[in-house]
Amino acid sequence: MHPIAIVHDGLTVVDGRVAGHDAGATLVRRLQRLFPGSALVGSRAQRADGFDVVPLELVDPRGTVVVNMDVVSSPMVWRTLAASGAEPRIMNFVWWNTSQFTRPVERASLALSCALFPTFANSQRTATEVREIVFALTVPQLAERARIEWSNLGIRLDHVQPREEPAVPVVLYPAIRLSERKQPQLFLDVVERVRRRTPIRVEMRLEESHLISERAIRLSRKDWAWVGPLTATREDYYYRLARTTAFLATARDESYGLEYVEAMVAGAVGVFPDRPWARALLPDGYPLLYVDAAEAEEHLLRAVTDPAGCRRELDAVAGGDFVAWLRGRHDDTQFEDRFATAVRRWFPDG
Repeated sequence: MHPIAIVHDGLTVVDGRVAGHDAGATLVRRLQRLFPGSALVGSRAQRADGFDVVPLELVDPRGTVVVNMDVVSSPMVWRTLAASGAEPRIMNFVWWNTSQFTRPVERASLALSCALFPTFANSQRTATEVREIVFALTVPQLAERARIEWSNLGIRLDHVQPREEPAVPVVLYPAIRLSERKQPQLFLDVVERVRRRTPIRVEMRLEESHLISERAIRLSRKDWAWVGPLTATREDYYYRLARTTAFLATARDESYGLEYVEAMVAGAVGVFPDRPWARALLPDGYPLLYVDAAEAEEHLLRAVTDPAGCRRELDAVAGGDFVAWLRGRHDDTQFEDRFATAVRRWFPDG
């Protein structure tokens, strides 16, 4: 297989490793495990722990496959690499929600990039959205030749730890940012109403920039809430999930929903908005979908007062074992196999 170079703006290398807890940094580390020794494209050349950071101008287009996570920049990447006279090998990795591109120029740029370069998406839902954007905003000659593959990102199942039920039910805010797309105010309104009816503890782990926001500081002053930084390691993260009773999802849209899958496989009971992105994650008949704040409150109240009963309901709609149903559809080895297969098919050796 050709050498791999990964493009993702904003990455930081600390002590020879890709730093950060956000989804982008986590996915870069996953790609590094999948393609050992793969380079990262950065502003200056440096040697890290088992990989190189190289400026784009120094990437060898004759033998390197460039995996671009900043998809709209792929035409620019192509122009830079093609200056040598070789035909660059570039593929897009769409790992985020396409709804973030709202302006016409942004959506047209996304469409053109995904029409010109083979594209791998993080879920079937995202792949469908990408295909629709390509066909809507590019000419048929390009759209009909678009190569789009997908796989659910999945999770590291070997990280999951045995459950330990907390004395006071723990409700998790299932995101690391307080962005408006996540509708954090809806989350706060619902958990506060549930708290008036039964004892709960709310936990919110946030990126530093969101941790110091007014909303986070205001919640941290409540004696039934804990607001703090992201866990230091994946082991600590799964340790906390194994002691989480439930979570309330409030996002308007998601491209996949990795945090929710991780929490549910760890045994937390998930309460979701009745939206297409949520239904794409869940079995038919999932009983804890809400259409408004009042219904969200009732579902969350049940989840924290009778989690065992809720889990039995989830088992019933998933053929007898909800966690096994999730494991069968969200194993990260499936993602890795399909991603590597796509790279080999799109860029065969020789």
